[in-house]
Amino acid sequence: MEHTVTFRLKHSTGSPEETDFLSALEELAEIPGVKNFRIRRQVSPKNSHTFGLSIHFDSDEDFRAYSNHPLHDAFVQEHWITEVEDFQESDFEVMQ
Repeated sequence: MEHTVTFRLKHSTGSPEETDFLSALEELAEIPGVKNFRIRRQVSPKNSHTFGLSIHFDSDEDFRAYSNHPLHDAFVQEHWITEVEDFQESDFEVMQ
């Protein structure tokens, strides 16, 4: 399974607040079951979101454990809710 999120922050590009947010986001890679954790900067003018996040999980159980992990919950409450202006979340299963 692949969990993806694209998002736009309330902060200016290159600001200390943006840097702090991304540093806090990187800590989610330490949650058990997280694989191939990637943060990407969006460069296409066709999309108003400025960042993308992708995480792979071996199973739905690993994804649920990540979603309910205290570190994830704290990040959402302390950063995501207050600092993200807009986002789109998608979860994909491998078809082959």
